[in-house]
Amino acid sequence: MTTPSTPEASPPAPVLPRHFIHDEIDADLAAGKNEGRVQTRFPPEPNGYLHIGHAKSICLNFGLAQRYGGKCNLRFDDTNPTKEEQEYVDSIQEDVRWLGFTWDRLTYASDFFEELYHFAEHLITNGKAYICDLSGDEVSEYRGSLDKPGRESPFRHRTPAESLDLFRRMRAGEFKDGARTLRAKIDMSSPNPNLRDPVLYRILHAHHHRTRERWCIYPMYDFAHGQCDALESITHSICTLEFEIHRPLYNWFLENLPVKAHPRQIEFARLNLSYTVLSKRKLLELVRDKHVSGWDDPRMPTLSGIRRRGYTPESLRAFCDGIGVARNNGTIDRAVLENSIREDLNKRALRAMAVLDPLKITIENFPEGQIEWIEAVNNPEDPAAGTRKIPFTRTLWIEREDFKEDPPKKYFRLSPGKEVRLRYAWCITCKEVKKDASGNVTELVCTYDPATLHGATTDGRKVKGIIHWVSAEHAFEAPVRLYDHLFSSEHPDDVPEGVDWKSGLNPGSLVVAPHPKLEPSLQHAEGGQHFQFERVGYFFVDPKDSRTGAPVFHRTTTLRDAWARIEKRAEG
Repeated sequence: MTTPSTPEASPPAPVLPRHFIHDEIDADLAAGKNEGRVQTRFPPEPNGYLHIGHAKSICLNFGLAQRYGGKCNLRFDDTNPTKEEQEYVDSIQEDVRWLGFTWDRLTYASDFFEELYHFAEHLITNGKAYICDLSGDEVSEYRGSLDKPGRESPFRHRTPAESLDLFRRMRAGEFKDGARTLRAKIDMSSPNPNLRDPVLYRILHAHHHRTRERWCIYPMYDFAHGQCDALESITHSICTLEFEIHRPLYNWFLENLPVKAHPRQIEFARLNLSYTVLSKRKLLELVRDKHVSGWDDPRMPTLSGIRRRGYTPESLRAFCDGIGVARNNGTIDRAVLENSIREDLNKRALRAMAVLDPLKITIENFPEGQIEWIEAVNNPEDPAAGTRKIPFTRTLWIEREDFKEDPPKKYFRLSPGKEVRLRYAWCITCKEVKKDASGNVTELVCTYDPATLHGATTDGRKVKGIIHWVSAEHAFEAPVRLYDHLFSSEHPDDVPEGVDWKSGLNPGSLVVAPHPKLEPSLQHAEGGQHFQFERVGYFFVDPKDSRTGAPVFHRTTTLRDAWARIEKRAEG
């Protein structure tokens, strides 16, 4: 049974560079195949949360349908009841909607269990499948290896009548898990191991999240996949490269079963991202062993985690479109992903000032008790965002890293005797440095030039450095979570044999600023809002943990920092 979807309308298809799949589809259309139709599908297994690699597949499958005026289904490959849950079904639908796409039909492999069962009987009746009593380990042993041909099962020559009887008894629940399997009869000497009598059905007495206990035999993915494509009239089955070696089996089923449609499988390179693992098994392990707070932890590459960190669907679609579609696997630098969100948030994020590692300054010639309300723009990229008023007082907070007592060359921030501009306000000069008994700087005493509001100077002197600040009297504190790569290694999957892959976890992937000072307007920030903390980074108000008047901020990504690059080069 299919269920119509009701998400928002899909975004208009952007004009994107061509890639090889366009060429393949164009050739099919020119040859008159599929009555000129293009129909794709996104077929996730509901055994975990979607991650950014799935985003590429979603954008590709739905994008192809949009480009050719076709349709795209969302189909759940729910053929393994021991690993699948309704929670994952719900989260996948939410993620596809969030990315901005609308499916034509919402289907499940389990919708077609009866049809798949009859397809299996068809193969048995025609002598192309048989019931095998070998154990799982024995099946693997008999199958051989890439350089060693397989051996025929001793049960391969069962008569169709005997295999059909046993298959029906398997369905009736007569046998224990693992006692028997249904295997296709193809070619045990084939150089492609997938054609060496693959298993089509196994016995599994388990609760299914949709069919409950109705079935105790379940089709394997390879048997269900192509037939579900055919039953849904899919024209182009877009898969990642690991399924290329499965394509001959995909086609063998379609050629040997009574299906009207013959979808065409086309493979593309999956997304690999630096400093990131995308294995569902490994992500589940991170959640289960509490290395992260959950599937939606903002350090996770899941779409729910990325969303909670503050990434926008527009930035993810732009990222997926920008990296293109390739035939060969490669790794994308995570900086490409971070640049996509910077470009998007630069246009939409409201500006604010926040000091994450505060250092106190006192402006000794500014009248005590006086408050000046400074006008600041909310977004220079969007005049419609308007302005706000920021309080300026005698005592301020600045970033500790914006002061060096003994500055190197090309350091344009604050230092003894040097002048800087305060963002939106006046120029100040450091006159005195106060320290504690351990020699730590505790306060700076400065003076300001009243003639330099908004950075203007009357004598033509040039003040290069600009730093941000907040009023000590008006600032408030809120949780500010600073996220970094979850793994320290650029390629966390590449670990020597015997080494735990989790040893590469980055201990600094989450740092909570101890005493951040935020401008007062941020106290009214609401969950889901984006901000650029000027000179610091882009931040997102966490919808999950924030409360009215008590926002929690996640750093989505840092800003580009020319000085940090200079320091890094100097250290190198």
